[in-house]
Amino acid sequence: MSISAIIAAAGSGERFGAGIPKALIQLADRTLVQHAVSSLAPVVDQIIITAPAGFEAQISELVGEGIIVVTGGATRSASVRNALAVATGEYVLVHDAARALASTDVASRVIAQLKNGAVAVVPAIDVVDTIKVVSKEGFVVSTPDRASLVSIQTPQGFNTSALREAHASQNEATDDAGLIEANGGAVKVIAGEERALKITTPADLNTALSFLSLGSDIRTGIGTDAHAFGVGLPLWLAGLHWPGEEGVEGHSDGDVAAHAICDALFSATQLGDLGSNFGTDRPEYAGASGVRLMQETYSMVTKAGFAISNVAVQIIGNRPKIAQRRAEAIAAISDALGGAKISVSATTTDGMGLTGQGKGIAAIATALVYKQ
Repeated sequence: MSISAIIAAAGSGERFGAGIPKALIQLADRTLVQHAVSSLAPVVDQIIITAPAGFEAQISELVGEGIIVVTGGATRSASVRNALAVATGEYVLVHDAARALASTDVASRVIAQLKNGAVAVVPAIDVVDTIKVVSKEGFVVSTPDRASLVSIQTPQGFNTSALREAHASQNEATDDAGLIEANGGAVKVIAGEERALKITTPADLNTALSFLSLGSDIRTGIGTDAHAFGVGLPLWLAGLHWPGEEGVEGHSDGDVAAHAICDALFSATQLGDLGSNFGTDRPEYAGASGVRLMQETYSMVTKAGFAISNVAVQIIGNRPKIAQRRAEAIAAISDALGGAKISVSATTTDGMGLTGQGKGIAAIATALVYKQ
């Protein structure tokens, strides 16, 4: 009994105000559509994503091989019909990318009901607010008994042939279960979950972050490094070689920006410091590049259960001039740290101290991480 999954991700995100499709909005370490894929992938055989026109390649690159991306339609129902055309499973889940945190468990429970013979299954949570029907003139028409009301979520599950038949009407609905109902089908309701909230506004995004436990375990760290210039040495800084610039003395390649970043990450995650991990008592790191040290630091940080939110590094010295290669430096550091968000800046000390007198170069870095 094969299972297909359709992730509706063609929404513009206009209400969110991000200027990009909602499915591409970042929630912690990944986009909404990537969260949705990760929750469904363990329990389905095929995943189809409906993408906004012009964003098909970007979404395909984000989610990787083995996932089908089709162009969405002008409406949600039209998008689902486009995906249904290539669905191969006997059953199909229809899920909104905006409900990015719906769990694998709720998808599994929907599938179990389908295998027990249900034609359509939807997760739902109780309505806690009083609901009123209001006229166009702004007056209350009635107050339904909320005891019989529920708020419907996704993923919703269907017998694929039944859903195709319901969509053959070309009618529109805010959810696919509505089309089944209109076609005379029975819809089974199961318990949903609070974390499957629909992310529509920035406030919703903050609520979603709380389900990821980011608010309770965000950590920061600081790191510094300084080295004196040497004679005839190449300069490595921020993961880059700087031809024509005098290099620095050091156990490794003397990349002060990389070293400060490593120290900041170790500080934030309580994994020691640069000396305890890559010090002079570790001969295997003699001459090691700053990129290698950042890569190994990233590996240690992730193995300890942390993800990097942001790293900022400020390079302190009279030379080299950082501005002309800032974009390269950001790319090199980000690549070494698994794609983390990076800021690079530079300053001088107005002639004071080691750096101001042109005798060396220094860097200070901060890191923001969170426990996954």
